[in-house]
Amino acid sequence: MWTERVRAAVLRHRVAVGAVWLLVLLLGGAAAVLGLGRLDQSFTASGGPGHAANRAVQERYGNGAAVAPLVAVVTWPAGTDVRAGDTRLADALDRAAGPGARTVSYAATGDEGFLGADGRTATALVYPAAGKPDLAGLTAVEEAAVALRAGLRTALPEARAEVTGVLPLQHDSALAGPGPVALGAKAACALGLLLVLVLAFRSPLGVLAPLLLAGVTSVGALVLVEAVAGFTEIGFVVVYLVPVTALVVSVHRWAQPPGPCAARSAVTGGAAGAAACAVLALFPAAFLRSVGVAGVAVCAVGTTAVLTLAPVLRSVARPAPVRKSRALHGSLPALGLVLLVLLTGAAAQLRVGNPEARALVASGPARDGLDRLAAAGVPSGVLNPLEVLVPEGADAAAVAARAARVPGVLLAAAPAGWHRAGSALVVVVPVEEPMTAAGAGTVTALRSALADTGALVGGSGVVDRDLVDGVYGLLPYAVPAAALAAFGVLARRLRPGPAARAVLGGLLAAGASAGALVVVWQWGPAETGAVTGWVPLVVGAFAFCVSLERSAASAAGGPGRAGPVAAGAGALAVLAVGIGPQVELALLVTGFAAGAVAGALVGPRTGADPGVHQDWSRPRPPLPLSIDDRDHEFDRSRHGR
Repeated sequence: MWTERVRAAVLRHRVAVGAVWLLVLLLGGAAAVLGLGRLDQSFTASGGPGHAANRAVQERYGNGAAVAPLVAVVTWPAGTDVRAGDTRLADALDRAAGPGARTVSYAATGDEGFLGADGRTATALVYPAAGKPDLAGLTAVEEAAVALRAGLRTALPEARAEVTGVLPLQHDSALAGPGPVALGAKAACALGLLLVLVLAFRSPLGVLAPLLLAGVTSVGALVLVEAVAGFTEIGFVVVYLVPVTALVVSVHRWAQPPGPCAARSAVTGGAAGAAACAVLALFPAAFLRSVGVAGVAVCAVGTTAVLTLAPVLRSVARPAPVRKSRALHGSLPALGLVLLVLLTGAAAQLRVGNPEARALVASGPARDGLDRLAAAGVPSGVLNPLEVLVPEGADAAAVAARAARVPGVLLAAAPAGWHRAGSALVVVVPVEEPMTAAGAGTVTALRSALADTGALVGGSGVVDRDLVDGVYGLLPYAVPAAALAAFGVLARRLRPGPAARAVLGGLLAAGASAGALVVVWQWGPAETGAVTGWVPLVVGAFAFCVSLERSAASAAGGPGRAGPVAAGAGALAVLAVGIGPQVELALLVTGFAAGAVAGALVGPRTGADPGVHQDWSRPRPPLPLSIDDRDHEFDRSRHGR
């Protein structure tokens, strides 16, 4: 068998092989860090009408577009004429916002939508000059928020001045840090991870070996992905997908007993996952392409590592005794399957979009501004306004008047100074945030109302809509195509029945991971209202791949403990990292944890009968017994048994 020949060659040159992988880890790690700048950091869906509009706005005006503005909230003392005070606010904004910033308020437009219902509060939108939809640009916006808040409080000492916005709210959640309960939970998960690995592998090197496999797989895969990013757009989401997938798969493979069956199951599981991900990479959406390329890289590097590095590590590490185990039958797997089906059903209620503003952070300067908006009766849709790019020759004021009549629009204005290269910008503030059903309906209605004007509707509020239309709209085609590709690979090594059950199990695991996000975050105490759009795509691909890996090992007769060990290690690892006040990170780790557990639950139920090696090798002849005997004899001789 070719895997045995590879193993023998590796063991003959174990020092050289180990040195090569060490170089991959060290030099590849440095290259991966340096290459992060090649990845698209905007987290936007390219190719949609909103992306085209935002790109045009960014090119002409240098700010705004996909980046939500800062929202200044100024409350005057009782008895103050808020309209007169807003003139002072406009002057203060010009000084505090900095050069190149775009600002709009009641003083510039006369639109009372900028005034609160309490009669004492005025709001203004501020687009900092440096705001771009990448990590450097978002950092600049956060710095601008601090400067704007300080400048307004200095210029308007008699008023209460706050600055809020989507980015300041997210920034405050990052600064808040986990509380005592969260810190305790993180510590418990970290200790639990160590305990799982120690109980499973019984020796220091046995614990470190799967982590080393995961490390070289992550580094090698990221280097490959960043190389591809030099030719096509690859999103930053791969930075999350690659290491978690590498960890779970590496722990699962290390938990398998050494031998030809384990090697063949790793090759088959990796090939099936790579085939499915390669199909995803062919679809014309940057998110799907990013997930697909990352999946192929992880499967390729991970399979290479398990065939070459794992034998070297096993030759120096005394493996833990593996008790013969069969797939679980009875009530536990049945209940798990029912749970997965119910979670997959809940996934139908998934609402894609950034979490609602109220769920982003509980306290902080930006939250104070958000609470001030609510107290003044200003709708939260002001945090995600739309920007309409009016072409040369069109009447911006007429476009604004038409937009103002669209149901769900709070105000629409054409500021006098917002002109570049013959074009003009109209700002449209919706009543509801765009991730809500009403907010999404407003975006759709606005596009329809302006369809014959040649105007392009952009702004931070259209990013979620583009993701739904441009990426999720492709899933009815991409998912079956990827599933068929995986089935084609598995069917060459398994009978069609087990292969089909393995693929269906992977789809069930992917659906259950999305359903868990709905249950925990949309229906749970946090009530985020929506799930960040790219998160279900990433965790779904992860759950599908690890489920295929589990099913391939189960069909090869792998031990039943491998799946729970890998699931427990993966879930505890991501929870130890991600528990805390950052909602988007918490969403991501929840999905990863659910995907890891789901992959372990479906594996034993979808593969062939465990322990029946003959099923694994059909339609090929059964593997000669002497090869297995030689394999076990080799292991005994290495460890003096």
